[in-house]
Amino acid sequence: MTKRTHLDTAEQPTLFAQRKKPEAVGHDQLILYALGDFQARGKALAGRELPLDRLRGAVRRAAEVFEAEMLSDEEAVSAFSRIGAQVRQVPPFVAKHPFRITVSTDVAEHAHRVYQEFVARVRAEAATPESPQA
Repeated sequence: MTKRTHLDTAEQPTLFAQRKKPEAVGHDQLILYALGDFQARGKALAGRELPLDRLRGAVRRAAEVFEAEMLSDEEAVSAFSRIGAQVRQVPPFVAKHPFRITVSTDVAEHAHRVYQEFVARVRAEAATPESPQA
């Protein structure tokens, strides 16, 4: 029989336990973050008509960041409309996700600001050491 020490029973932090749960966001915020991410990757957004297929990668990445479910086409299109993007539906035989999205310069700039503010907040939180809890 081996003697147990306090080290055997102490809870060790895990990688996932240390991660702070991301804030819950609505579909509109998720789409704004996705559009900001799209632009941060060097892609032109403002004033272009883009197929929904082209934006789905950014929407997926945003859903992963916020640990949210991937938006359906209908949810994404609805959120794009609410934030001020123009949405045009094309016949279903044209594309698997039959929507075209056009984002104005104002909406693109707003999305870019939302993305930058989020990234700055995450970096600031990561740089701030957490105080030990008693």
